[in-house]
Amino acid sequence: MTTPGPTSRPRPIRIGPRGAVALALVTLIGIAAFGWPLLADRQSGLAHSQDAPLLFAALLPLLVAVVVATLADDGMDSKAVAMLGVLAAVGAALRPLGAGTAGLEPMFFLMVLSGRVLGPGFGFVLGSVTMFASALLTGGVGPWMPFQMLAMGWFSLGAGLLPGPDRIRGRAELAMLALYGFLGSFAYGTIMNLQGWVILQGMGQGVSFHPGDPVAANLARFVAYCLATSVGWDLGRAALTVVLTLALGTTLLKALRRATRKAAFDAPVSFDSATEVAQHTPQKQV
Repeated sequence: MTTPGPTSRPRPIRIGPRGAVALALVTLIGIAAFGWPLLADRQSGLAHSQDAPLLFAALLPLLVAVVVATLADDGMDSKAVAMLGVLAAVGAALRPLGAGTAGLEPMFFLMVLSGRVLGPGFGFVLGSVTMFASALLTGGVGPWMPFQMLAMGWFSLGAGLLPGPDRIRGRAELAMLALYGFLGSFAYGTIMNLQGWVILQGMGQGVSFHPGDPVAANLARFVAYCLATSVGWDLGRAALTVVLTLALGTTLLKALRRATRKAAFDAPVSFDSATEVAQHTPQKQV
């Protein structure tokens, strides 16, 4: 068996057609899971049902599992799975270091850099698996966990979709990744607020969710809710992500790209016949 040597330029793990369709499906279901209350009618059972979020929470891990299986079939070989396990373990270990302290979560910068180097498909799987592993590690398993998995998957996927992976390098790339980490950290917090806001009641007429009200009115209350409850936490998360990206980004990007070149995820594997192997095997001198 022979494999080509590492390519001079690291390439992200590709997404096959089935993987792209599965990602699109999970994204659509995720949008519905987060936003269903805004479109529910006041008189419908959905508007008052407490079972709908639990139903979505049970459904989402299954859809994420479909994505993982599809991506594995399309482009994630054993080397990619090994790298996924290492990075997910590191991310899961990083999260408890700052969780619960002003929103500081050092795992976010690792998701940004990994998604940038290894591509959007790998980034989505990595974000979801890392959040799942960290939830098991910290005891944070609950109905919110599937939503966290989706939100983190989207966060890492977005880093893989940033422009110019072959042209933007050096300080310009670090600045772009830091800006994405800053904005993406706020986006993550906002999306997760939407999941929790619809369940909480009795917080006051100005910030509470009102089932069946016009979307614009509920969105205005949602903005007030975010400003009142989570801006400080999101700011801490965003600031830490920027600092770690600028301080450690160059070193970690080089390490990830070096590992990607050596792994040669896109290199085809060829098998030599027994005759060819025998011809190229040195004969022992008598």
